[in-house]
Amino acid sequence: MNPTESLNPHELRAEVARLQEEVKMRDQLVQQLSQELFRLVKGNASATPNPASSAQHQEQLQILRQQLAEVEKQVEFYQAQIGDRDRELVQQRQTVQELTDRARTLEQVVQELPEIYKQKFAERLQPIQERVEMLQRENRQLHAELQSVSYRLAQRTRQQSGNLDLPSFEEQEERASLPSFG
Repeated sequence: MNPTESLNPHELRAEVARLQEEVKMRDQLVQQLSQELFRLVKGNASATPNPASSAQHQEQLQILRQQLAEVEKQVEFYQAQIGDRDRELVQQRQTVQELTDRARTLEQVVQELPEIYKQKFAERLQPIQERVEMLQRENRQLHAELQSVSYRLAQRTRQQSGNLDLPSFEEQEERASLPSFG
């Protein structure tokens, strides 16, 4: 696992800033070494070559070249690290954007769910309501037919018997009695 993977974007920015400062400092060192090297080379060119001094200058020049090579390697290393971190930052920003978009989509779906459920419920309920209405119409029709058949049957029964089925009242010659209070 890369140590930068565990850092958050703020820590990554701080690390990049620190590395840039180091690179700037190294660049200044390289500049100073280049100037010193130039001064030494220019000074050597104007002076008469002294074999002891020339060997010493050559040794110093070799040391400076080694230091310059080391600084250049460090600069390349830090630039590679900065590049890696920049790529990681871009990737993390893309991931954040993707997750933000996904969260918005999910939030929208959650907000639409009640309406979707209402619509689905209404779609499922419609055939049931139609069936109930059909059964109620059929029930009314059957009830009307039953009343019609009952009426015709009653008519036939009366016609066959020849007389009407009227209630009979018995004649009573009793007087109406009043209640007594006593």
